[in-house]
Amino acid sequence: MTTNQVSSELIPGQIITGEYLYAEAINLILTNAEHELLIFDQDLSHGGFADKQKYELLQQFLNKNPSNQLTIILQNIGFFQNKCPRLQNLLTIYGHKMTVYETNQSAKHVKDCFILADNKHYVKRIHIDQARFKYGLDELATTSLLNTRFKELLEVTQGTVTISKLGL
Repeated sequence: MTTNQVSSELIPGQIITGEYLYAEAINLILTNAEHELLIFDQDLSHGGFADKQKYELLQQFLNKNPSNQLTIILQNIGFFQNKCPRLQNLLTIYGHKMTVYETNQSAKHVKDCFILADNKHYVKRIHIDQARFKYGLDELATTSLLNTRFKELLEVTQGTVTISKLGL
């Protein structure tokens, strides 16, 4: 699939289907992020988060500005810990501006996931088991609702994920 084909299939505000398009929509949101990224996901196993491209986009975002912040809330940290060494590396390097949380048991039933950038841009996967999603750029109403939801999810986290090197 060429970039033009992807661009023509990514229509803001409409339900879009497909894992590849979902990953491309995430790339679009990450590319447009200027100051703050908020990610809520079951485990980051969908959307290409273990890939080098996502690592590079997140690294570029974190390098853009000293005050940029990346906050991730996961329901299960296993995939992050076992399959995302690049993201763990980002957490090691940018721990002062990147935080990864795990939800407590009360939030494990939630089946959608979303990414917010600067309270303006979003991508929202409708259900984790289906590659159906919506995204929008400069969508203040939708991002405001998702931001409120993110804050509610943040309240039901059980702690942060830390990367520490063991040694003498």
